[in-house]
Amino acid sequence: MTRSIDLGLLFSTSGPYRLMGLASREGAMKAIEQVNGDATLDVVFRAVERDPGGDIDAYAPHCEDILKSSSARHVIGCTTSWSRKEVVPSLERLGGVLWYPTPYEGFEASDRVVYTHACPNQHLLPLLDHCFSAYGKRLYLTGSNYIWGWEMNRIAREAGARRGAEVLGERYVPIGSTDIARLVEEIAALKPDFVLNQLIGSSQYAFLDALAALRARDPAFAAHRCPVLSCNMTEAELSEIGAAAEGVISVGPWFCGQSPALPGNEGREDFGSSFEAAAHASVMMLARLLSGTAGAETLTLPELLALPSAATVGISARNHHVALPVAIAQVRDGAFVPIRTYAPIAGDPYLTQTRFPVQPMLQVVS
Repeated sequence: MTRSIDLGLLFSTSGPYRLMGLASREGAMKAIEQVNGDATLDVVFRAVERDPGGDIDAYAPHCEDILKSSSARHVIGCTTSWSRKEVVPSLERLGGVLWYPTPYEGFEASDRVVYTHACPNQHLLPLLDHCFSAYGKRLYLTGSNYIWGWEMNRIAREAGARRGAEVLGERYVPIGSTDIARLVEEIAALKPDFVLNQLIGSSQYAFLDALAALRARDPAFAAHRCPVLSCNMTEAELSEIGAAAEGVISVGPWFCGQSPALPGNEGREDFGSSFEAAAHASVMMLARLLSGTAGAETLTLPELLALPSAATVGISARNHHVALPVAIAQVRDGAFVPIRTYAPIAGDPYLTQTRFPVQPMLQVVS
């Protein structure tokens, strides 16, 4: 018999990074429709939605409300690492599992989280490896002032040090802040070979507008000389950014019409970004895990990944990450065009087995 299962959706479809949340929600809803129309699966999903509005203090209460007010044990959601970390204690208390479909900074593996988008060995390190060779080794780091920016830039510093690179400057702004004049002035004075941009939402849009203005008045900042790099920019935000996105180099597991399907997306290409594709894949992988085993929705994540059905979905039972293809792409004439690709790479959140040249730099002191 077909089982009806509540499924939580926890995306900020309003607030400073709403475009990313809207894209993720769209992917999840497409997958729910697909699951509910698939006669080969014995489950159907009912969405239980909450919108934290980008307010970090709202994530845990909304997650708890989903888990308490419905029978949902699985939640597809969160955009920022800050929000992901906020909900993990609620998941632990109430027996829930988060399917996290956005890129993150690694150095985490929780029995309460499945990581279905890329971690640093699947985004940042391939991107840096390409750009150190193509542009030079003088870089400038910036980001939103929270864990994503801090950790991504820490890894970039360590990767750069092993390649003989020089970090010329590093600045952060609060999430949602558009006060970036000082940051751009510093970049203009230092003239790095490239800028690693870990800003999100409206902060990123203001930054790229200001960089476009700098590029227009100073040819040293032309895209072929000093590109802006991103590990989280996708097609979901291009319409909002407009012409200022031209020349940005981003990295991800999927770009529109240019990348192989993610695990769980087989047979579909109608996604607007990797945020949408990864959220869709999350729901599809969950449906395949639950189908055929009565009561599977009540199992813990380790128990779920021990089922025979887990062999077909591609989630690592060891660290709960997914092997993903990698594409490095540049915005040209308003669309991402891949310039380098890699076959699927297993998620390695602690960078213990990466094929790219970085390991945590430790110093013995006495």
